Formats: sequence, structure tokens, C-alpha cells
Amino acid sequence: MKTMKFATTLGTVASLGAMVLVLTTTSHVKAESEESLSKKGLRLAPVPLNLQGKNPELVGYGSYLVNVVSECNGCHVSSPAVAYAPGGNPYLGQTPAKVNPDTYLGGGRDFGQLIPGTANIISRNLTPDKTGLPAGGMKFSTFREIMKTGLDDDKLHPTCSGAPNANCLLPPFDGSKLQIMPWPAFSKMSEYDLRAIYAYLSAIPCIGGPPAPSTLHHDCQ
Repeated sequence: MKTMKFATTLGTVASLGAMVLVLTTTSHVKAESEESLSKKGLRLAPVPLNLQGKNPELVGYGSYLVNVVSECNGCHVSSPAVAYAPGGNPYLGQTPAKVNPDTYLGGGRDFGQLIPGTANIISRNLTPDKTGLPAGGMKFSTFREIMKTGLDDDKLHPTCSGAPNANCLLPPFDGSKLQIMPWPAFSKMSEYDLRAIYAYLSAIPCIGGPPAPSTLHHDCQ
């Protein structure tokens, strides 16, 4: 009889312990889910945002997509070495991680040549110019088409019509399409996703980049 009571007591304690664990885990999950993706995006934005005349919820969700889901700065920065501020590079074991605001989404990453002797693929400057529009003054209609179809609106590396050179791409690569950039995946984003990303990119600081006539140059004022 005593053995049975002892076993029953142990079972009750174990059940209570499991219940406490479930309730504790549930409360943590609930607390995290209660923070909307938009609020999380605003909290995690690595640069000061200009929210004047903008929808903060849309901008915040765009920040979440750009900084958490897609991590756009990994490609749209001149080099991984300058992506993080001094002392804030997590790949060097430095914490907390701190993005370098002087290079954030300013473009310039050189991915090299798809075929030797042809154009280098270089990521673009996504920051707004003095107009306040992303990517140096890009309208949403153009941005949407680029994200949906991969259109290279700048026509920086057309398909070679003759001998290969440093300004064109040889077939089978299609020079009218952005290479390297994963637009085939981004093309599946919803209209709201794209508008949110566009809103966020219009809220980040302008990076002037190198002097004109560089395609990475933006007039910030």
C-alpha cells in the first residue's frame, strides 16, 4: 500500500512538473507571437528610419522581410568585411552584432564574372536618393516588375551581340535579367510583401556611394 501511494505521489509530481513546463513554454511562445512582425521589424532595423508620411506598420513589416527573412544586406554591401561596424561582427565572435550604417544596402558587392572575359556582376545601391524613392529614385511599378520578372532596368550587362567583353553576358545567360539576385524566389512574394519592402527601402538613409558617373552613385541632397 505504501509503495502504491509513493508511486502515485511521484506520478502526481511528474504531472505537475510537466504541466508547469508546458505552461511556461506556452507563455514564452505567446509572448513572442504577440509582438507583431511589424513591431519586430521596427525594433530590429539597423539604421534610423524616416517615418514621416509613411505607414509605420508597413515599414516595420518591410524591415522584417529585408533584415530577418531575406537579409538583403548580405549581398547589397560592398564587402562582407565592411558589413558590420567595428567590434560588432558576429562572424568574428563579437557581440552584440552591429550593422555598419555607412555601408548598409549601399551596393557594390562584386560577384565576379559568370563567364571569363564578360561583365562582372555587382550588386546595386538600394538606398533612396534625394527624391526619397528607393534604389536611387525607383518608382514602385518598376520595383515590382524587377522583383517579379528579374528585369535589369539599368541594362548594365546586355547579352553579347558579338565578341564577349566586360560589358556584356554571353548566352546562355540572359543579359536582360538580373543575375545572381534570387528574384525567382522573390517573385513569389505577395503584393503586400513587395509594398512593405519598398516602403522600408524608402525609409532608410541615403548612401551617396562613389562619385558619378558610377551606377552606385546617389544624390542624397
